[in-house]
Amino acid sequence: MNFQGSRRRGEDGIAMVIDFLLSNARLVLGVGGAAMLGIATLAVKRLIERAGRAADDEKVEQKMAESWEELSLVSASPTLIKKGIEGVVMKHVAKAARQQKADLCQQPQTSPPEVVPKVESKSKRLQLCILTLQERLQQYYHTRAALAPGEIQRAQSLALDICTEIQGFLHSRLPDMPLGEMNLGGSLLDDLQVVSADHACLLVPLQLEASLWRLVPGEETLLTHPLHWMVRRVNLEYFPRGRSYWDRYLVGGYLSAEAVVNMFSKAVMETINWPSISSTLDCLVRPVLGGPDLKLEIRPLDEFGAESGDEPLFISMLPLLREGDVVLSAQTELTSPWVNAWHLSLYPWENQRLSQLDTADGGRRRQTLKILKAVCRLNPALRLLEAAPLSNLILHLSDGESDWSESSLHARFQQCITELIGYLENGALHSYFKPAVNLLSGLSEDQVDQMGFMLYCAVTEPEILLI
Repeated sequence: MNFQGSRRRGEDGIAMVIDFLLSNARLVLGVGGAAMLGIATLAVKRLIERAGRAADDEKVEQKMAESWEELSLVSASPTLIKKGIEGVVMKHVAKAARQQKADLCQQPQTSPPEVVPKVESKSKRLQLCILTLQERLQQYYHTRAALAPGEIQRAQSLALDICTEIQGFLHSRLPDMPLGEMNLGGSLLDDLQVVSADHACLLVPLQLEASLWRLVPGEETLLTHPLHWMVRRVNLEYFPRGRSYWDRYLVGGYLSAEAVVNMFSKAVMETINWPSISSTLDCLVRPVLGGPDLKLEIRPLDEFGAESGDEPLFISMLPLLREGDVVLSAQTELTSPWVNAWHLSLYPWENQRLSQLDTADGGRRRQTLKILKAVCRLNPALRLLEAAPLSNLILHLSDGESDWSESSLHARFQQCITELIGYLENGALHSYFKPAVNLLSGLSEDQVDQMGFMLYCAVTEPEILLI
């Protein structure tokens, strides 16, 4: 009883300090400081648990040393140290820990209380139910990240039906428009979609005459952006304007991505009889108007013809140009305000590289990517981390880490968290194939702080990302 009372006084003292710090962390320390305070809180919590289970002073000292090693993570952020946060956190944590140590050292040597066998048996059963991080990751992958084959097949089948309807309409309405075979692309086709099969990409390849058009890399244009390419009309002295179908969408001597998108918006989104297609496909199909992209919303219908409660499927229609391994897409939301710019898609290169690496060594890079994508999608603080930064994170890590076997999944997952924290602190995660491109440039300082807070806490407790 004396030991329990002493321990309770120590816990109350620490609890008062921690409650004060947590309640004022965001106000006094800011989001970045709150992230460090989260780590300190977790470390002190472990210190209390470990020290409370120790039977003698030697074990107390050993357990305390282990817990203080965890506090070294607090000093791992040079950005936050500049803000003067480390001293505040360490001062209060050290004071609370000294009080806890004093209480523990004064405890009398008493025999352990008798425990009811039934309770002890139940405790052992609970311990057996605790999963390791490796087991938790596998469970998370199969229950949250990976999609059921039937769900993928239904979404692909519905997207292909829409593709057939649009292609048939364009061939009948605009028979002289030179288009290639429309098909599906993106994460749904490549088995990289997570959580739910709720979006698909319909690729619409434009056919250009090789002698009349030239793709100009972004570095060679006035924009000097590696991902903003332009398509120049050439040989006008021999083949005047009007010889190519796409000449009607020229702006300043270049094929305008914005003009092409506007054309498809009027020709497809605003013209097709969507109620008729809805009745044919037994689902509600309607265009999503008012945005910069070409998007359709498909909602399943129940047996009575009303909208069911299932999640809708969104299909994005993506005009693109291909030349060799270069794929340019008309995504004005990514190239605005430049009306003539086409976006260089790095997704095919990244996906191909990941597949090649996994095939060569039987690794689990794609599985790790899907887990990270699911974690970021389901966590509000990490939701702005899209697939591109996560793919490049794994590609960079693969250059120095060769073991991506299934048994090392937990180690690679924790390594990805640590690496991502470093990139966020530096404010830059460079593209694997285009190093001049910073994939984190679109994040604000507040957004980076929110992500850093969650990831810092996940360094010592990675399971919080798998809830």
